[in-house]
Amino acid sequence: MDKDTRSLLQRATQAARRTLEDELRAQLEGVYDIRPDGTVAAEAGRHLNEDGVALRVRAKLVAAVEHHRASGRRPAEAVAALSRECAFTTLNRLVALKMLEARGIVQPCVSQGPLSSGFKEFCGLAPGLVDLPDQGYRLYLDSLFDEIGREVRVLFDRRDPASLLWPRKTALDELLGLLNDPALAGVWGEDETIGWVYQYFNGEDERRQMRAESQAPRNSRELAVRNQFFTPRYVVEFLTDNTLGRTWVEQRRGDTRLTETCRYLVRRPGEGFGASGEAPQSPEVAPAGSLKAPQSPEVASTPPAPVRAKKDPRDLRVLDPACGSGHFLLYSFDLLLVIYEEAWADADSPKSEATGHTLSADYPSLAALRRALPGLVLRHNLYGVDIDPRAAQIAAFALWMRAQRAWKAFGLKRAERPLVTRTNVVVAEPMPGEPDLLNELCQRLDKPVADIVRAVFAEMKLAGEAGMLLRVEDTVRRGVERLTELGGLYADQDARRWENLEAKVYAALRTYAESVGGVGYRRRLFADDAAQGFAFIELCRQTYDVVLMNPPFGGSASAFKDRLAALWPRSKQDVYAAFVERGVRALPPGGYLGAITSRTGFFLKSFQAWREEVILKDAPPSVVADLGAGVLDSAMVETAAYCLQRSAHA
Repeated sequence: MDKDTRSLLQRATQAARRTLEDELRAQLEGVYDIRPDGTVAAEAGRHLNEDGVALRVRAKLVAAVEHHRASGRRPAEAVAALSRECAFTTLNRLVALKMLEARGIVQPCVSQGPLSSGFKEFCGLAPGLVDLPDQGYRLYLDSLFDEIGREVRVLFDRRDPASLLWPRKTALDELLGLLNDPALAGVWGEDETIGWVYQYFNGEDERRQMRAESQAPRNSRELAVRNQFFTPRYVVEFLTDNTLGRTWVEQRRGDTRLTETCRYLVRRPGEGFGASGEAPQSPEVAPAGSLKAPQSPEVASTPPAPVRAKKDPRDLRVLDPACGSGHFLLYSFDLLLVIYEEAWADADSPKSEATGHTLSADYPSLAALRRALPGLVLRHNLYGVDIDPRAAQIAAFALWMRAQRAWKAFGLKRAERPLVTRTNVVVAEPMPGEPDLLNELCQRLDKPVADIVRAVFAEMKLAGEAGMLLRVEDTVRRGVERLTELGGLYADQDARRWENLEAKVYAALRTYAESVGGVGYRRRLFADDAAQGFAFIELCRQTYDVVLMNPPFGGSASAFKDRLAALWPRSKQDVYAAFVERGVRALPPGGYLGAITSRTGFFLKSFQAWREEVILKDAPPSVVADLGAGVLDSAMVETAAYCLQRSAHA
């Protein structure tokens, strides 16, 4: 997407945000008596007394505001957060429908508003809709949300508090007019569009004001907003080619299509990628200032690429610990499609740890593999974390769309495609703060397990500021180890202990989730957030073959500053340095990490311990590109892109 088109999209996104937030704030105050200063009328106004639906919506809105307050927000902040989330989710859903229209996954539904052909067909099936105030257009869109939400629940789940408000006709017409501007017609077919909408929802003026008011982020939202910078495609490819791509090249002894399709795969001096029994290729050496260079003709014979033990693709895990809208995961998806097909055709491919069988045994034909393949990638291979719930929404949706594109390329019609019921994209945010509900949850658990749950809730208070830097999995491990020492309930293997703990916790959470309406709605919010928190911990405790990231940079959020120094003393100078160390810790020996960060760590004296102990000792660089300024859109930072390989002794 060129700069002029991005500017048009930025203006449209900012205008859409203003329209939505003005409309939704007006509804909160004028209809539901929830004021911008955070005060909430004790009783619903007379205008709602005879409207049972509106009364139920108000009760849920009040519960959602209370839920935000329980997490530590002041009253006005809680109302603003709810309004912003409703606006963001509404915009994302309509943008998503525009993108699905462009791909033929749904009928035209928003491109001409209520005149869209999909809505006309819907009305033909239910002629009574004409009697509704909007002739049933919202009901039609809700039905689309429900249908898509069977798979992409994180964005289209209408139980989400962000679904409680909907723009009225004047605001909706204005919003559709912005999205249907002919000047934007070309953007909806591009996979990156929803990522740009995510970045542009928070404007540059807002970022400048945050920096003017405080040098360091004051909370998790400021940390997220200050670091919403789109990673250019060539950087994504460079880092992924030299981590995931190289991992597969080494497993295949160079006998893979990735040696040709990975444009930025750097060959080390003296290294060839020829397959066993074939003449090796000449090495490629990248000169300064280049991500890729022509092959050197002067080397007639070179050794093959380093050898790595083969793995079934289902056992390859890729993590982005600050995933944003999922750019690294999307390109990794592309490489994994090739990886799976090559492993399926390989007679020497090993059995999977996940199934105990080879790919060809589990999928006897290429057609059977391709039918399952996109779902396999999302279930087994790609993992992402972000501190912003809306980033997780977008990343999960983008991966789902990428799966649909793969099935389309394989020739599978929409009705023939398996449902995508899971992505491994999770949110790092505090556990819900209602103490009475935590007590009620813990009463359902054995006391030793309840003690661990309470410790996790306490540890997760800074999850929104820290993300994967928090190391909550250590809290769980220490708790389980104490149970073992005491001869408690979990004295068997590590994995089994965690499964027992997790099963007990999720059983209690499911009980909460079954309650609906009134107080039950508050319980459901608590249960959903707690379940998300435990999913985050489970993701943190795994190891990954590849870690890819464009992490936050600069100072940490104020509340996490002291804890950052205690948890990551070698990397406390900058958040990005701590993320790199955290990523290295998540790798097995020989695993690869790729990152684009500020280049300061490579020369400033204050980063000496990070350079000497993390970079040179624990994970020496395999390739480095000094990119300089102007890479991360409007970010005023000089960057470097580099890949590290974890040492055997680290």
